Amino acid sequence: MERYKLIKEVGDGTFGSVWRAINKQTGEVVAIKKMKKKYYSWEECVNLREVKSLRKMNHPNIVKLREVIRENDILYFVFEYMEFNLYQLMKGREKLFSEADIRNWCFQVFQGLAYMHQRGYFHRDLKPENLLVTKDVIKIADFGLAREISSQPPYTEYVSTRWYRAPEVLLQSYIYSSKVDMWAMGAIMSELLTLRPLFPGVSEVDEIYKICSVIGSPTNESWADGLKLARDINYQFPQLAGVHLSPLIPSASKDAIDLITALCSWDPSKRPTAVEALQHPFFQSCFYVPPSLRPRASVTRTPPPAGRRGVLDPQGAKRFSGALSSSKLTNNLSAPKLNSSLSAGVQRKLDIVNEGANKKDNSLKNTKQSRYRPPGKNSPTSINNGRTVRGVSEAAEKLTNMTIGSRRQSLGQPRPPPMKAGVNWMAESGNLLRPVQQIQPGRTYTRKVAG
Repeated sequence: MERYKLIKEVGDGTFGSVWRAINKQTGEVVAIKKMKKKYYSWEECVNLREVKSLRKMNHPNIVKLREVIRENDILYFVFEYMEFNLYQLMKGREKLFSEADIRNWCFQVFQGLAYMHQRGYFHRDLKPENLLVTKDVIKIADFGLAREISSQPPYTEYVSTRWYRAPEVLLQSYIYSSKVDMWAMGAIMSELLTLRPLFPGVSEVDEIYKICSVIGSPTNESWADGLKLARDINYQFPQLAGVHLSPLIPSASKDAIDLITALCSWDPSKRPTAVEALQHPFFQSCFYVPPSLRPRASVTRTPPPAGRRGVLDPQGAKRFSGALSSSKLTNNLSAPKLNSSLSAGVQRKLDIVNEGANKKDNSLKNTKQSRYRPPGKNSPTSINNGRTVRGVSEAAEKLTNMTIGSRRQSLGQPRPPPMKAGVNWMAESGNLLRPVQQIQPGRTYTRKVAG
């Protein structure tokens, strides 16, 4: 710890206090979490849930753990420093946040949750205090209660601050999943839009009552498992009809209301996953999808049209790259930024196309496209260095010097047609040339010249 200078205590929680500090060697401002519990072995430290989970995750919307220090049996976590948390931004604020700001924050949080859930963890303690903000970037923090999805129940009863606690946890279920994080996000979204909690219960029983008064009491159709959980603990739900969220959140758009309603469903199986939330119409205006959630677009090479002579059309290249960049998720969610590996593959494909086009252009430039001239000694054909052209020239000279023996012979055999460009001529007996393939009468052939 001698490398860090503590500046100011910025928070105090159940398990530890958080200090703003500065690295004396690099000058970097960091946040240091000092644990209240004593740790007498290093093995005990590295087996902590917070350490195990954060060591496996590296995402721009999950706070980064710089290092772990154990000194005098005291454990310190060194994190990157974030300026505020969401609670600090909402506390004492009178003017509502714009929906664009809320959309940006929630979109980033769902990206972090999707990454976390895909790697086998769920947070279990999502609340505004654990969402850290610097400028327009938000990150998930405090993984002290994080659990592995594959870990075996029973789980602990106390999970998250009461206002953001999912109903299955309130009913003391020992089996729950990452859907508890989705419920919390629904409550947090509502609070960001109104600056007041959606379910502000003062106890577990009052919390369930507040939930019923907003979304209505559960039924066998909406949540049969919840009714069974209530019977197991001798609890009876109050019979309340619930209300629509629009009057409670008047500033919210229709898409925002729809997403919050889905997130705050009684039945966990009916709540969207983080990936599904990212595809909701509420986030259609967001233009970034994390690489881990993008479907891999298949890149295929299409040969250029014959008339283009290998020249790569800039507009065509633009359309080619645009088609890749507009690859979509299931619900038409645009994703214009490709990950580095995919974009490198596209660049390589375009390089190959350009390389092939350049080679073809060079070969066309080196090929002489000249008009046909009758063969003779002084014609350009006779001075050509190619072996095939010399053979044709010599055969043409023999043809011009040849005499016909008798009129009867000339009448008996048809006169060979005049030599035409584009026809291959082959020598026969009698020093005559005949065309290998006759051009069909009435059929025209056009020549395209490159350039």
